[in-house]
Amino acid sequence: MTTTATRGSLLGVSLAYFLVLLDTTVLTVALPGIRADLGGSVAGQQWVVNGYTVSFAAFLLGGGALADRFGPLRVFRWGVASFGVLSLVSAFAPNLTVLVVLRVLLGVAGAACLPSSLALISRMHPDPAARAKALGAWAAITGVALAAGPIAGGLLVDLADWRAVFFVNVPLAALGLALTRGRETAPARRGFDVRSQLAACVFLGLLTEAIVDAQPVAAVLALLVLALFVHRERRSAAPSVPSVLVRSRGVAVNLFAGAAVNFVLSGALFAVTLLLQDERHLTPVQTGLAFLPLTLPTAFNPLLTSRIVAARGPRLPVVAGLTLLTAGAAVLAATVHAPYPLLACGLLLLGFGVSLALPALVTGVVTAAPDGYAGTAGGLLNAVRQVGATVGVAAMGAVVATGAFGWAFVLAAAVAASGQLLSFCQRNSNSRAHL
Repeated sequence: MTTTATRGSLLGVSLAYFLVLLDTTVLTVALPGIRADLGGSVAGQQWVVNGYTVSFAAFLLGGGALADRFGPLRVFRWGVASFGVLSLVSAFAPNLTVLVVLRVLLGVAGAACLPSSLALISRMHPDPAARAKALGAWAAITGVALAAGPIAGGLLVDLADWRAVFFVNVPLAALGLALTRGRETAPARRGFDVRSQLAACVFLGLLTEAIVDAQPVAAVLALLVLALFVHRERRSAAPSVPSVLVRSRGVAVNLFAGAAVNFVLSGALFAVTLLLQDERHLTPVQTGLAFLPLTLPTAFNPLLTSRIVAARGPRLPVVAGLTLLTAGAAVLAATVHAPYPLLACGLLLLGFGVSLALPALVTGVVTAAPDGYAGTAGGLLNAVRQVGATVGVAAMGAVVATGAFGWAFVLAAAVAASGQLLSFCQRNSNSRAHL
Protein backbone atom coordinates (compact mmCIF):
# COMPACT_ATOMS: atom_id res chain seq x y z
CA MET A 1 0.00 0.00 0.00
CA THR A 2 1.47 3.41 -0.96
CA THR A 3 2.14 6.07 1.65
CA THR A 4 -0.77 8.18 0.40
CA ALA A 5 -3.13 5.20 0.50
CA THR A 6 -1.84 4.27 3.97
CA ARG A 7 -2.52 7.77 5.26
CA GLY A 8 -5.97 7.75 3.71
CA SER A 9 -6.77 4.40 5.27
CA LEU A 10 -5.46 5.57 8.66
CA LEU A 11 -7.76 8.58 8.39
CA GLY A 12 -10.69 6.34 7.45
CA VAL A 13 -9.99 3.91 10.30
CA SER A 14 -9.62 6.79 12.75
CA LEU A 15 -12.80 8.40 11.47
CA ALA A 16 -14.72 5.20 12.17
CA TYR A 17 -13.57 5.15 15.79
CA PHE A 18 -14.26 8.88 15.94
CA LEU A 19 -17.80 7.91 15.01
CA VAL A 20 -18.02 5.30 17.76
CA LEU A 21 -16.78 7.77 20.39
CA LEU A 22 -18.82 10.65 19.05
CA ASP A 23 -21.98 8.63 19.57
CA THR A 24 -21.24 8.56 23.29
CA THR A 25 -20.11 12.13 23.83
CA VAL A 26 -22.72 13.73 21.57
CA LEU A 27 -25.48 11.87 23.37
CA THR A 28 -24.35 13.00 26.82
CA VAL A 29 -25.66 16.55 26.52
CA ALA A 30 -28.82 15.29 24.77
CA LEU A 31 -29.96 13.23 27.78
CA PRO A 32 -32.22 15.90 29.29
CA GLY A 33 -33.87 16.38 25.90
CA ILE A 34 -34.44 12.65 25.56
CA ARG A 35 -36.03 12.56 29.01
CA ALA A 36 -38.26 15.51 28.16
CA ASP A 37 -39.40 13.91 24.89
CA LEU A 38 -39.56 10.22 25.75
CA GLY A 39 -39.88 10.37 29.54
CA GLY A 40 -37.95 8.27 32.05
CA SER A 41 -35.90 8.77 35.20
CA VAL A 42 -32.17 9.14 35.90
CA ALA A 43 -31.99 5.35 35.75
CA GLY A 44 -33.59 5.47 32.29
CA GLN A 45 -30.96 7.94 31.14
CA GLN A 46 -28.28 5.66 32.53
CA TRP A 47 -29.61 2.81 30.40
CA VAL A 48 -29.61 4.99 27.26
CA VAL A 49 -25.86 5.35 27.88
CA ASN A 50 -25.21 1.90 29.32
CA GLY A 51 -27.30 0.02 26.76
CA TYR A 52 -24.53 1.00 24.34
CA THR A 53 -21.55 0.46 26.64
CA VAL A 54 -22.77 -2.90 27.98
CA SER A 55 -23.07 -4.48 24.53
CA PHE A 56 -19.97 -2.63 23.32
CA ALA A 57 -17.90 -4.04 26.18
CA ALA A 58 -19.34 -7.55 25.97
CA PHE A 59 -18.87 -7.93 22.22
CA LEU A 60 -15.46 -6.26 21.94
CA LEU A 61 -13.84 -9.61 22.68
CA GLY A 62 -15.94 -11.18 19.96
CA GLY A 63 -15.19 -8.29 17.63
CA GLY A 64 -11.48 -8.88 18.06
CA ALA A 65 -11.82 -12.61 17.53
CA LEU A 66 -13.96 -12.05 14.42
CA ALA A 67 -11.38 -9.61 13.04
CA ASP A 68 -8.64 -12.20 13.48
CA ARG A 69 -10.81 -15.02 12.09
CA PHE A 70 -12.48 -13.40 9.07
CA GLY A 71 -10.05 -10.56 8.41
CA PRO A 72 -10.00 -7.08 9.99
CA LEU A 73 -10.95 -5.16 6.83
CA ARG A 74 -14.09 -7.22 6.24
CA VAL A 75 -15.25 -6.97 9.86
CA PHE A 76 -14.41 -3.26 9.96
CA ARG A 77 -16.52 -2.48 6.90
CA TRP A 78 -19.44 -4.52 8.21
CA GLY A 79 -19.30 -2.75 11.56
CA VAL A 80 -19.14 0.77 10.12
CA ALA A 81 -21.97 0.15 7.66
CA SER A 82 -24.18 -1.33 10.40
CA PHE A 83 -23.40 1.61 12.66
CA GLY A 84 -24.59 4.08 10.05
CA VAL A 85 -27.83 2.20 9.35
CA LEU A 86 -28.66 1.70 13.04
CA SER A 87 -27.98 5.38 13.76
CA LEU A 88 -30.49 6.35 11.11
CA VAL A 89 -33.09 4.05 12.64
CA SER A 90 -32.33 5.38 16.15
CA ALA A 91 -33.22 8.88 15.02
CA PHE A 92 -36.82 7.70 14.62
CA ALA A 93 -37.10 5.84 17.96
CA PRO A 94 -40.70 6.27 19.19
CA ASN A 95 -40.04 5.59 22.88
CA LEU A 96 -37.29 5.05 25.44
CA THR A 97 -37.45 1.24 25.30
CA VAL A 98 -36.90 1.13 21.54
CA LEU A 99 -34.07 3.64 21.85
CA VAL A 100 -32.32 1.51 24.49
CA VAL A 101 -32.64 -1.60 22.28
CA LEU A 102 -31.19 0.27 19.32
CA ARG A 103 -28.36 1.55 21.52
CA VAL A 104 -27.58 -2.08 22.40
CA LEU A 105 -27.36 -2.95 18.69
CA LEU A 106 -25.20 0.10 18.05
CA GLY A 107 -22.84 -1.19 20.73
CA VAL A 108 -22.49 -4.48 18.85
CA ALA A 109 -21.68 -2.62 15.61
CA GLY A 110 -19.19 -0.40 17.44
CA ALA A 111 -17.54 -3.50 18.91
CA ALA A 112 -16.86 -4.71 15.37
CA CYS A 113 -15.23 -1.38 14.43
CA LEU A 114 -12.72 -0.84 17.23
CA PRO A 115 -10.58 -4.03 17.43
CA SER A 116 -10.59 -4.42 13.67
CA SER A 117 -9.34 -0.83 13.31
CA LEU A 118 -6.47 -1.56 15.69
CA ALA A 119 -5.62 -4.72 13.75
CA LEU A 120 -5.62 -2.72 10.50
CA ILE A 121 -3.24 -0.14 11.97
CA SER A 122 -0.95 -2.91 13.21
CA ARG A 123 -0.93 -4.42 9.71
CA MET A 124 -0.32 -1.08 7.96
CA HIS A 125 2.59 -0.20 10.28
CA PRO A 126 4.70 -3.31 11.03
CA ASP A 127 7.59 -1.23 12.39
CA PRO A 128 7.07 -0.74 16.18
CA ALA A 129 8.13 2.92 16.27
CA ALA A 130 6.00 3.78 13.24
CA ARG A 131 3.11 1.87 14.77
CA ALA A 132 3.41 3.85 18.02
CA LYS A 133 3.25 7.13 16.07
CA ALA A 134 0.32 5.89 13.97
CA LEU A 135 -1.56 4.91 17.12
CA GLY A 136 -0.82 8.36 18.52
CA ALA A 137 -2.32 9.95 15.41
CA TRP A 138 -5.29 7.56 15.66
CA ALA A 139 -5.79 8.52 19.29
CA ALA A 140 -5.51 12.24 18.47
CA ILE A 141 -8.06 12.05 15.66
CA THR A 142 -10.43 10.03 17.79
CA GLY A 143 -9.76 12.36 20.71
CA VAL A 144 -11.37 15.11 18.66
CA ALA A 145 -14.61 13.18 19.18
CA LEU A 146 -14.37 13.92 22.89
CA ALA A 147 -13.66 17.57 22.16
CA ALA A 148 -16.31 17.99 19.48
CA GLY A 149 -18.97 15.73 20.96
CA PRO A 150 -20.45 17.85 23.76
CA ILE A 151 -20.36 21.05 21.69
CA ALA A 152 -21.75 19.41 18.56
CA GLY A 153 -24.38 17.69 20.64
CA GLY A 154 -25.38 20.95 22.27
CA LEU A 155 -25.64 22.74 18.93
CA LEU A 156 -27.63 19.92 17.35
CA VAL A 157 -30.04 19.72 20.29
CA ASP A 158 -30.51 23.50 20.38
CA LEU A 159 -30.95 23.87 16.62
CA ALA A 160 -33.10 20.76 16.12
CA ASP A 161 -33.61 18.16 18.86
CA TRP A 162 -31.93 15.09 20.30
CA ARG A 163 -32.69 13.00 17.20
CA ALA A 164 -30.20 15.08 15.21
CA VAL A 165 -27.30 13.54 17.16
CA PHE A 166 -28.02 10.24 15.40
CA PHE A 167 -28.49 11.71 11.92
CA VAL A 168 -24.92 13.08 12.00
CA ASN A 169 -23.52 9.54 12.18
CA VAL A 170 -24.77 8.55 8.72
CA PRO A 171 -22.50 10.72 6.53
CA LEU A 172 -19.54 10.07 8.85
CA ALA A 173 -19.97 6.31 8.44
CA ALA A 174 -20.13 6.68 4.66
CA LEU A 175 -16.95 8.78 4.60
CA GLY A 176 -15.08 6.32 6.81
CA LEU A 177 -15.98 3.46 4.46
CA ALA A 178 -14.93 5.44 1.40
CA LEU A 179 -11.49 6.30 2.82
CA THR A 180 -10.53 2.85 4.09
CA ARG A 181 -8.99 0.80 1.29
CA GLY A 182 -6.77 -2.22 0.91
CA ARG A 183 -6.89 -5.95 0.42
CA GLU A 184 -7.98 -8.43 3.03
CA THR A 185 -5.22 -10.55 4.53
CA ALA A 186 -5.47 -14.30 5.04
CA PRO A 187 -7.67 -14.79 8.13
CA ALA A 188 -6.50 -16.80 11.13
CA ARG A 189 -9.70 -18.91 11.11
CA ARG A 190 -9.81 -19.37 14.86
CA GLY A 191 -13.05 -20.50 16.47
CA PHE A 192 -15.68 -18.25 17.99
CA ASP A 193 -17.62 -19.17 21.15
CA VAL A 194 -21.07 -17.60 20.82
CA ARG A 195 -22.22 -18.82 24.24
CA SER A 196 -19.30 -17.14 25.98
CA GLN A 197 -20.13 -13.87 24.22
CA LEU A 198 -23.76 -14.05 25.29
CA ALA A 199 -22.72 -14.91 28.86
CA ALA A 200 -20.44 -11.86 28.95
CA CYS A 201 -23.26 -9.62 27.72
CA VAL A 202 -25.77 -11.01 30.25
CA PHE A 203 -23.22 -10.61 33.06
CA LEU A 204 -22.59 -6.95 32.28
CA GLY A 205 -26.30 -6.24 31.94
CA LEU A 206 -27.07 -7.84 35.31
CA LEU A 207 -24.12 -6.09 36.95
CA THR A 208 -25.30 -2.73 35.64
CA GLU A 209 -28.85 -3.37 36.79
CA ALA A 210 -27.57 -4.36 40.24
CA ILE A 211 -25.68 -1.07 40.58
CA VAL A 212 -28.24 1.25 38.99
CA ASP A 213 -31.29 -0.04 40.86
CA ALA A 214 -29.53 -1.60 43.91
CA GLN A 215 -30.94 -5.02 43.05
CA PRO A 216 -29.39 -7.82 45.18
CA VAL A 217 -31.04 -10.51 43.05
CA ALA A 218 -29.40 -9.07 39.94
CA ALA A 219 -26.05 -9.05 41.75
CA VAL A 220 -26.36 -12.73 42.67
CA LEU A 221 -27.39 -13.65 39.13
CA ALA A 222 -24.45 -11.64 37.76
CA LEU A 223 -22.02 -13.66 39.90
CA LEU A 224 -23.59 -16.92 38.72
CA VAL A 225 -23.32 -15.90 35.06
CA LEU A 226 -19.72 -14.81 35.64
CA ALA A 227 -18.92 -18.23 37.07
CA LEU A 228 -20.53 -19.83 34.02
CA PHE A 229 -18.46 -17.61 31.72
CA VAL A 230 -15.20 -18.54 33.46
CA HIS A 231 -16.14 -22.22 33.33
CA ARG A 232 -16.83 -22.07 29.58
CA GLU A 233 -13.62 -20.13 28.94
CA ARG A 234 -11.56 -22.82 30.64
CA ARG A 235 -13.16 -25.61 28.63
CA SER A 236 -13.54 -23.79 25.31
CA ALA A 237 -11.35 -24.62 22.32
CA ALA A 238 -11.77 -20.99 21.21
CA PRO A 239 -11.83 -18.86 24.40
CA SER A 240 -12.81 -15.21 24.17
CA VAL A 241 -9.75 -14.37 26.29
CA PRO A 242 -6.86 -16.49 24.93
CA SER A 243 -4.42 -17.52 27.64
CA VAL A 244 -1.51 -16.49 25.42
CA LEU A 245 -2.54 -12.86 25.93
CA VAL A 246 -3.00 -12.84 29.69
CA ARG A 247 0.26 -14.69 30.41
CA SER A 248 2.26 -11.62 29.47
CA ARG A 249 3.78 -9.93 32.50
CA GLY A 250 1.93 -6.80 33.55
CA VAL A 251 -1.05 -7.29 31.21
CA ALA A 252 -3.49 -7.59 34.12
CA VAL A 253 -2.25 -4.27 35.55
CA ASN A 254 -2.68 -2.51 32.20
CA LEU A 255 -6.18 -3.94 31.81
CA PHE A 256 -7.17 -2.68 35.26
CA ALA A 257 -5.65 0.71 34.45
CA GLY A 258 -7.73 0.89 31.27
CA ALA A 259 -10.90 0.09 33.22
CA ALA A 260 -10.03 2.75 35.82
CA VAL A 261 -9.48 5.44 33.16
CA ASN A 262 -12.86 4.81 31.54
CA PHE A 263 -14.60 4.52 34.92
CA VAL A 264 -13.50 8.08 35.71
CA LEU A 265 -14.02 9.50 32.22
CA SER A 266 -17.50 8.13 31.49
CA GLY A 267 -18.71 8.51 35.05
CA ALA A 268 -17.53 12.13 35.15
CA LEU A 269 -19.13 12.97 31.80
CA PHE A 270 -22.46 11.61 33.06
CA ALA A 271 -22.28 13.24 36.50
CA VAL A 272 -21.00 16.63 35.32
CA THR A 273 -23.70 16.79 32.63
CA LEU A 274 -26.42 16.39 35.25
CA LEU A 275 -24.62 18.81 37.57
CA LEU A 276 -24.42 21.53 34.91
CA GLN A 277 -27.89 21.11 33.38
CA ASP A 278 -30.05 19.99 36.31
CA GLU A 279 -28.32 21.83 39.15
CA ARG A 280 -26.79 24.87 37.44
CA HIS A 281 -29.41 25.06 34.64
CA LEU A 282 -27.01 25.45 31.72
CA THR A 283 -28.28 24.95 28.17
CA PRO A 284 -26.96 22.06 26.05
CA VAL A 285 -24.61 24.41 24.16
CA GLN A 286 -23.34 25.97 27.38
CA THR A 287 -22.78 22.49 28.78
CA GLY A 288 -20.79 21.47 25.70
CA LEU A 289 -18.60 24.55 26.01
CA ALA A 290 -18.14 23.89 29.73
CA PHE A 291 -16.63 20.50 28.86
CA LEU A 292 -13.86 22.02 26.71
CA PRO A 293 -11.20 21.89 29.48
CA LEU A 294 -11.72 18.12 29.60
CA THR A 295 -12.12 17.41 25.92
CA LEU A 296 -9.58 19.68 24.21
CA PRO A 297 -6.47 17.93 25.61
CA THR A 298 -7.68 14.66 24.11
CA ALA A 299 -7.47 16.24 20.64
CA PHE A 300 -3.77 17.16 20.72
CA ASN A 301 -2.02 15.57 23.70
CA PRO A 302 -2.00 11.97 22.32
CA LEU A 303 0.55 13.10 19.72
CA LEU A 304 2.94 14.02 22.55
CA THR A 305 2.08 10.82 24.37
CA SER A 306 2.98 8.71 21.32
CA ARG A 307 6.44 10.32 21.23
CA ILE A 308 6.96 9.57 24.92
CA VAL A 309 5.86 5.96 24.38
CA ALA A 310 8.19 5.55 21.41
CA ALA A 311 11.13 6.89 23.43
CA ARG A 312 10.44 5.66 26.98
CA GLY A 313 7.79 2.96 26.82
CA PRO A 314 4.16 3.14 28.02
CA ARG A 315 4.59 2.95 31.81
CA LEU A 316 5.55 6.61 32.43
CA PRO A 317 2.55 8.19 30.64
CA VAL A 318 0.19 5.59 32.17
CA VAL A 319 1.29 6.42 35.71
CA ALA A 320 1.29 10.18 35.00
CA GLY A 321 -2.16 9.99 33.43
CA LEU A 322 -3.68 8.10 36.36
CA THR A 323 -2.08 10.58 38.76
CA LEU A 324 -3.75 13.47 36.93
CA LEU A 325 -7.07 11.61 36.88
CA THR A 326 -6.91 11.12 40.63
CA ALA A 327 -6.14 14.79 41.17
CA GLY A 328 -8.84 15.92 38.74
CA ALA A 329 -11.57 13.83 40.36
CA ALA A 330 -10.51 15.12 43.79
CA VAL A 331 -10.72 18.72 42.54
CA LEU A 332 -14.21 18.09 41.11
CA ALA A 333 -15.31 16.64 44.46
CA ALA A 334 -14.13 19.81 46.21
CA THR A 335 -15.63 22.26 43.68
CA VAL A 336 -19.15 20.87 43.13
CA HIS A 337 -20.68 24.07 44.49
CA ALA A 338 -17.79 26.38 43.55
CA PRO A 339 -17.70 28.86 40.63
CA TYR A 340 -17.14 27.28 37.23
CA PRO A 341 -13.45 28.30 36.81
CA LEU A 342 -12.56 26.10 39.78
CA LEU A 343 -14.63 23.23 38.40
CA ALA A 344 -12.86 23.70 35.07
CA CYS A 345 -9.51 23.04 36.75
CA GLY A 346 -10.69 19.55 37.67
CA LEU A 347 -11.96 18.95 34.15
CA LEU A 348 -8.62 20.09 32.69
CA LEU A 349 -6.72 17.62 34.86
CA LEU A 350 -9.04 14.83 33.73
CA GLY A 351 -8.48 15.75 30.09
CA PHE A 352 -4.71 15.59 30.32
CA GLY A 353 -4.89 12.42 32.40
CA VAL A 354 -7.02 10.59 29.84
CA SER A 355 -4.93 11.75 26.90
CA LEU A 356 -1.72 10.57 28.57
CA ALA A 357 -2.92 7.17 29.78
CA LEU A 358 -5.09 5.78 26.99
CA PRO A 359 -2.74 5.99 23.97
CA ALA A 360 0.04 4.44 26.06
CA LEU A 361 -2.20 1.57 27.17
CA VAL A 362 -3.35 0.88 23.61
CA THR A 363 0.21 0.86 22.26
CA GLY A 364 1.55 -1.38 25.00
CA VAL A 365 -1.14 -4.04 24.76
CA VAL A 366 -1.46 -4.18 20.96
CA THR A 367 2.31 -4.22 20.39
CA ALA A 368 2.83 -7.03 22.92
CA ALA A 369 0.25 -9.26 21.22
CA PRO A 370 1.60 -12.36 19.41
CA ASP A 371 1.24 -12.52 15.64
CA GLY A 372 -2.37 -12.97 14.60
CA TYR A 373 -3.75 -11.74 17.93
CA ALA A 374 -3.66 -7.97 17.44
CA GLY A 375 -7.43 -7.74 16.96
CA THR A 376 -8.16 -9.91 19.99
CA ALA A 377 -5.69 -7.97 22.15
CA GLY A 378 -7.23 -4.66 21.14
CA GLY A 379 -10.67 -6.09 21.83
CA LEU A 380 -9.62 -7.32 25.27
CA LEU A 381 -8.19 -3.97 26.35
CA ASN A 382 -11.14 -2.02 25.07
CA ALA A 383 -13.58 -4.55 26.53
CA VAL A 384 -12.28 -3.96 30.04
CA ARG A 385 -12.24 -0.22 29.35
CA GLN A 386 -15.90 -0.32 28.45
CA VAL A 387 -16.64 -2.44 31.51
CA GLY A 388 -15.05 0.38 33.48
CA ALA A 389 -17.18 2.92 31.61
CA THR A 390 -20.36 0.94 32.25
CA VAL A 391 -19.66 0.49 35.95
CA GLY A 392 -18.55 4.13 36.22
CA VAL A 393 -21.82 5.50 34.82
CA ALA A 394 -23.84 3.04 36.90
CA ALA A 395 -21.97 3.57 40.17
CA MET A 396 -21.50 7.34 39.95
CA GLY A 397 -25.03 7.74 38.59
CA ALA A 398 -26.40 5.83 41.58
CA VAL A 399 -24.59 8.20 43.93
CA VAL A 400 -25.67 11.26 41.94
CA ALA A 401 -29.30 10.10 42.11
CA THR A 402 -29.12 10.73 45.88
CA GLY A 403 -27.87 14.28 45.24
CA ALA A 404 -24.35 13.53 46.52
CA PHE A 405 -22.33 14.81 43.56
CA GLY A 406 -19.22 15.31 45.67
CA TRP A 407 -19.13 11.71 46.84
CA ALA A 408 -19.50 10.49 43.25
CA PHE A 409 -16.24 12.25 42.36
CA VAL A 410 -14.58 10.92 45.53
CA LEU A 411 -15.42 7.43 44.28
CA ALA A 412 -13.85 8.27 40.91
CA ALA A 413 -10.70 9.54 42.63
CA ALA A 414 -10.42 6.31 44.64
CA VAL A 415 -10.69 4.15 41.52
CA ALA A 416 -8.08 6.21 39.65
CA ALA A 417 -5.74 6.11 42.66
CA SER A 418 -5.95 2.31 42.83
CA GLY A 419 -4.99 2.05 39.16
CA GLN A 420 -2.19 4.55 39.72
CA LEU A 421 -0.78 2.54 42.61
CA LEU A 422 -0.82 -0.74 40.69
CA SER A 423 0.78 0.85 37.62
CA PHE A 424 3.45 2.56 39.71
CA CYS A 425 4.40 -0.72 41.39
CA GLN A 426 4.53 -2.59 38.08
CA ARG A 427 7.93 -3.07 36.53
CA ASN A 428 8.34 -1.49 33.16
CA SER A 429 7.86 -4.77 31.31
CA ASN A 430 6.47 -2.96 28.27
CA SER A 431 9.56 -0.83 27.70
CA ARG A 432 10.82 0.13 24.29
CA ALA A 433 12.94 -3.00 24.24
CA HIS A 434 9.73 -4.97 24.03
CA LEU A 435 8.17 -2.85 21.33
